[in-house]
Amino acid sequence: MNKKEMTEQEAYLRLATLCAQAEHCRQEMFEKMRRWAVDEAAQDSIIKRLVEERYVDDTRYARAFVRDKIRYNKWGRRKVQQALWQKHIDQEIQQQVLDEIDETEYLDVLRPLLKQKRKSTKAANDYEMNQKLMRFALGRGFTFDIIRQCLDVDEEMVIDDETD
Repeated sequence: MNKKEMTEQEAYLRLATLCAQAEHCRQEMFEKMRRWAVDEAAQDSIIKRLVEERYVDDTRYARAFVRDKIRYNKWGRRKVQQALWQKHIDQEIQQQVLDEIDETEYLDVLRPLLKQKRKSTKAANDYEMNQKLMRFALGRGFTFDIIRQCLDVDEEMVIDDETD
């Protein structure tokens, strides 16, 4: 049984409603229209209208996406950038938004993550522990220099705790 094709106006109204509820990027809108079997010419005109009426703004979307993924999902810059790439966010927008990340906030996300992981990780020595923590953080998308910075601080804390 074939569902009747959605008209351009119906698709526009459904997408505008979705965009009013949460941030969405162009790619997500195209995917929805493809699933709804909206005519390709209509897809372009719907997207154009959504952008003109500011329902869809890839820069605004990228800012919200980056903020959420770092704060709540505890992702690193590389993992966030990969996800933006998969959503077809323009390279310039990606770079601009990633450059806006506050370095201290970024470190404040990774430090407790490493501290928590250190408690639940078994290792024969400090070197092995650091290797495991490094792999964990790299998997989360953090860069080597940021991880190193946090591990150096953590090691100082461990030494201070032992001398108390």
